[in-house]
Amino acid sequence: MRGALGSPRLLLRRLREVMAEPVSAQERLDRIVVVIASNMVAEVCSVYVLRIDGTLELYATEGLNPEAVHMTTMRLGEGIVGTIARDAEPLALADAQLHPAYSYKPETGEEVYRSFLGVPILRAGNTLGVLVVQNRAQRNYTEEEIEALQTTAMVLAEMIASGELQALAKPGADIAVRRSLHLRGVSLADGVGLGHAVLHEPRVVVNNLLADDPAHELARIDKGVAAVRETIDRLVERGDVAHHGEHRDVLETVRMFANDQGWIRRVREVVGTGLTAEAAVERVQSDVRARMLRQTDPYLRDRLHDLDELSDRLLHALAGEHFGASREELPENAILVARSMGPAALLDYDRSRLRGLVLEEGGPASHIAIVARALGIPTVSEIAGIAGMLEAGDAVIVDGSAGDVQVRPQPDVQSAYAEKARLRAKRQEQYRSLRDLPALTLDGERISLNLNAGLLVDLPHVSETNADGVGLFRTELQFMIAERMPSTSEQEALYRQVLDELNGAPVTFRTLDIGGDKVLPYMQAVEEENPALGWRAIRIGLDRPGLLRAQVRALLKACSGRALKVMFPMVATVEEFNRAKAIVTRELSYLRKHGHVEPSSIAVGVMVEVPSLVFQIEELVRVADFLSVGSNDLMQFLFAADRENRQVAERFDPLSTPLLRALKVIHDSASAGNTPVTLCGEIGGKPLEAMALIGLGYRSLSMSPASIGPVKAMLLSLDTGAITAEMNRLLATAGDRGTLRQALAGFAAARGIPV
Repeated sequence: MRGALGSPRLLLRRLREVMAEPVSAQERLDRIVVVIASNMVAEVCSVYVLRIDGTLELYATEGLNPEAVHMTTMRLGEGIVGTIARDAEPLALADAQLHPAYSYKPETGEEVYRSFLGVPILRAGNTLGVLVVQNRAQRNYTEEEIEALQTTAMVLAEMIASGELQALAKPGADIAVRRSLHLRGVSLADGVGLGHAVLHEPRVVVNNLLADDPAHELARIDKGVAAVRETIDRLVERGDVAHHGEHRDVLETVRMFANDQGWIRRVREVVGTGLTAEAAVERVQSDVRARMLRQTDPYLRDRLHDLDELSDRLLHALAGEHFGASREELPENAILVARSMGPAALLDYDRSRLRGLVLEEGGPASHIAIVARALGIPTVSEIAGIAGMLEAGDAVIVDGSAGDVQVRPQPDVQSAYAEKARLRAKRQEQYRSLRDLPALTLDGERISLNLNAGLLVDLPHVSETNADGVGLFRTELQFMIAERMPSTSEQEALYRQVLDELNGAPVTFRTLDIGGDKVLPYMQAVEEENPALGWRAIRIGLDRPGLLRAQVRALLKACSGRALKVMFPMVATVEEFNRAKAIVTRELSYLRKHGHVEPSSIAVGVMVEVPSLVFQIEELVRVADFLSVGSNDLMQFLFAADRENRQVAERFDPLSTPLLRALKVIHDSASAGNTPVTLCGEIGGKPLEAMALIGLGYRSLSMSPASIGPVKAMLLSLDTGAITAEMNRLLATAGDRGTLRQALAGFAAARGIPV
């Protein structure tokens, strides 16, 4: 071993002095590697920075060939440095050349160095680069040295994140922070929003890394943990917690982590290395986050959010700052950015100031997506690491239509999107002018336009859009945001409030569609290979009849003296529907026996979303009071293509011949049996697809509030006789065409139909 490690406290002090010097970015970085090499008693110290193209570039070195700076590059996963960046884990090697990932770069002259210690430069769990020290002699680096280098990397992370090094980047080789970014994600809610980033969990900037009094910092940690525990206890016990931005079940889990001694012990150990309380929490959070981001187990990734929230709450407690962006601090044009959110958290923000929402996680069928669409907030999800890429106030554009997010956009990009937003606003104003016009086609056919809903906040849209009613009310949302199973009386109160809010407009209640990706926090999750095809919806209801009976009883009592329409999801056989319908009959007998006023009318229907029902459709229409086509799942099952899987979700077109023929069979069979049929999937809210559905014979569609205007504008210009004849012709002559989209678009264009 060549010497011993210098004082980590002295190293941090010297680095702080270098950071304050009035020198260029390259000079500062060159001095930093000299200071680190001297303190670590290393013959080499190098800094590699991650570029926008995923390449690592040597930005500074002490000990290697200086001509290699800005010349040596490697891909993520290439060589030992690339492996560290990819895995976000430190690597200490007594003889680096024996490691299987060793990659020789002749221009650096590093072949004479044997021992190697490298750590990722992390910020919010995202890798920004790699910091390396090397020695000629073979040696084993100590845990203390690894800790010291990881702490030093925090200083470099802030330097990179500040944008100071951007000036050193070659054209087309921008570093991976503080640059203009065009990110592609998944669209959750349509629209375009321009504004400035507001972090749902604002980051505490840790400026002081070095502790003068470790004992004082340990006391601050203990005090901060106690304050966080007390805050969480208050939130959990508060009865109205669901309306103040937190899920009770999530808080219970966070409370469990807040009392976990292992996590607290690790923070205290890092404080013992000489860091301040804030720096220790940030260090542990970033290390844990980097590891867990690379986990594929959904349970472990869910726990990441719990640990993130706990760390962020503790950082805010230590800094004496409020956790979360308060309503008062929300700017006029806010783009909310979060790793993940529950629907209740979104509802806590002032809708009038929100222009968009960007998430790291959350699928199109998630409840945050449903709420965002109901509120009309442009939303894009699956933008990995977005919370760590942004600073509060950064300019952001959310294109919910295309699934794009522009971060710190250039002026020409901003102008283009501003024009796009103006044109969209103009179209929306035109749609609003159609509000009071009846939904009649050119040849006088009445089309019923309804809304999909699941929250009380959705219901005012019925009157705002002049919709005919609610074609699908998702009852499971009440269960998803509760910390325990809602009682029959609680369910009844919600359903009665829904009916009161709608003031006579019809509503179709769908019984619980849980299971699959909708696991209730208070029910044991069932491990399944294919959850969408597993134990969910009516299958759970029939296997746990007490759950279904309680919900049916609540619906019957809530609809006392009023019309009740209820339908069952995920029905695969007529026999299943008959068993579910028998439960309604049984509960109605119970209410009569106990003197309750029964509904003025009862219609029991079924969601047609499992392909097996298409082959039992004639038997089904004889026993069902109405049908409601769930086109989302029907298409998913028909093509065996998971709609949450981006690799296959767009592979099959909703306007393909197989799906359209299946929809026609359903409609024609229902019509022959005088059974009402509606469609409540996403395709009903898209003008071109809705035009095709009208051509198939559908006269009732249910959609999101934002879709009412575009669909009504389309049908006001449509002749049903013409589109019916065209659909019949296209289906009869489709041959091997995969989709009828182009032909239908041509039909619309030739007749001036806005689609």
